[in-house]
Amino acid sequence: MITSSDNPKVKYLRQLFSQAKFRRENKCFVTEGVHLLQTAIDAQKLPEKIFVPQSLLDNAEVLGCLKSCANIQPIVLSDKIAQSISSFKTGFSIIAVFRLPENKVLPYCQDCVILDNVQDAGNVGTILRSTAACGIKNVLLNKTCADAFSPKVLRAAMGANFLLNIFENIDIPLFLKDFSGSLNITTLASNNIRSLYDLNLRTQPIAWAFGNEGAGVSPDIAALAEYGVQIPMIGKTESLNVAMAASVCLFEQMRQRMA
Repeated sequence: MITSSDNPKVKYLRQLFSQAKFRRENKCFVTEGVHLLQTAIDAQKLPEKIFVPQSLLDNAEVLGCLKSCANIQPIVLSDKIAQSISSFKTGFSIIAVFRLPENKVLPYCQDCVILDNVQDAGNVGTILRSTAACGIKNVLLNKTCADAFSPKVLRAAMGANFLLNIFENIDIPLFLKDFSGSLNITTLASNNIRSLYDLNLRTQPIAWAFGNEGAGVSPDIAALAEYGVQIPMIGKTESLNVAMAASVCLFEQMRQRMA
């Protein structure tokens, strides 16, 4: 059992939790909690390492995860060390280390969601979760987005990372020049726009681009869209949060295709 904060494995975990650069350099990310680990197992994505707090060694859910990862020898942490590492405000849980996915074939002919400078981890995670819920498999993020595999994004996405093909640090305008479908962007502009509910979203492929929380989609991406899309609102609210707007658009596409 690891009891020292100077243990190399403890230092390694702390850096995986806190540093995006370290995650990229080591090509690994870390999850915390039974739910995320079980979602990964269900998606047939097994971790490389598992760390278990001492007091959870007889926890039924933890034991279930360990049984599903029988070929991985768990490393036991003292509760004090587990608490010092944990990204939770209170408590601690099982920790798993995964390899970062290496998705190389960009989805030029498939539905996809594009995130342009979306910087809030909660927004990125929520959009990932809605994307997976609507059956879209591909998400592209440019280099100014929040890290899709940070602990905060992983928690907000509730395991959606394991259900998606996630491409980070993508040159979005370059990708869109070769994309074979249509590009939809949400906008508050008053010219050259169409209502979300007037669109034919039954035909694949469609790329949805959602922009920065304050500035929206950048001009170089917006210029590649035939028109902008607005979500009709009868109330006096000026606009929707980017994650909410993305969810409304994606579920409307799913509704049309189910119908």
